Amino acid sequence: MTEIAAAPTQQNQLQGMAIMAGAMLVLPVMDAIAKYMATFEGMSPGQVTFYRFFFQLLCTLPLLFTVFGAGALAAKRPWMNLLRGAIHGAASLLFFVAVKYMPLADVFAIYFVEPFILTAMSAIFLGERVGWRRWLAIIVGFGGALIVIQPSFEIFGWKALLPVACAFLYALYLFMNRAIGDADTPLTMQTMAGVGGTVFMAAALWVGNNADAANFAPSLPSSWLGLVLLLILGSISGYAHLLVVRAFRMAPLSLLAPFQYFEIISATILGYALFGDFPNLSKWLGILIIVGSGLFIIWRERVHARSPKSG
Repeated sequence: MTEIAAAPTQQNQLQGMAIMAGAMLVLPVMDAIAKYMATFEGMSPGQVTFYRFFFQLLCTLPLLFTVFGAGALAAKRPWMNLLRGAIHGAASLLFFVAVKYMPLADVFAIYFVEPFILTAMSAIFLGERVGWRRWLAIIVGFGGALIVIQPSFEIFGWKALLPVACAFLYALYLFMNRAIGDADTPLTMQTMAGVGGTVFMAAALWVGNNADAANFAPSLPSSWLGLVLLLILGSISGYAHLLVVRAFRMAPLSLLAPFQYFEIISATILGYALFGDFPNLSKWLGILIIVGSGLFIIWRERVHARSPKSG
């Protein structure tokens, strides 16, 4: 206790880790609500995704105006922020369609190929050096994903690949974050993402509905419970991601990245408690391989940061 009190930097890192862990445990509630709305309220994933961003916008706008005033939406890079929101909207749509048909833990397990995709994209498009150990971890991680995907593909068909597409789009979204940098405040970026995601999903709903696509059918909440859940969905979307931004300002990425896998814990608990879904032995094997490979990549990132020649 004395050492922590005497080292404020270490104290900040501990607070950052606690905030990150809490946010990761809460975020799957959002996805459980999306699955609940599709399963028990009969609402299409496209409509749920629209409400996710619309209510996120309603939740963050008052805070934004309170903190920064009426000119807060005058972002320095508005089009980049709006595009970032649209990409996030597309990723969320794919994820919500996936959880409509598949168990939560399965979707999260497959989605966690995102760090592998991001590492590969960094090497291919940004020229970042990725040594053979990390390339091997990427290959092994994708192998773990295949262990989860294979039985899911037999049951759900092409829908089992939706989390992979979602992971790709989310990796692209993280690239956009890097491109925007710190030109705008996190709160402004989150609010503008709400605008971009809402506009994108409104257009997607219009196109999908005209094409008679069931997953884009427009609807209103059928009960007060549904409305409350959608408000909770938007609140979690807006404020939990702000907590993540806050955590990354208190502790380094390499220290916080492993906490992403905490989502598997709450996703499994919620999936079992609400929908009776629990991963079988082979899926747990795939999850362990994915998580282990991801943690290895994070560890190699830290080693590489200290010694660039290590690869």
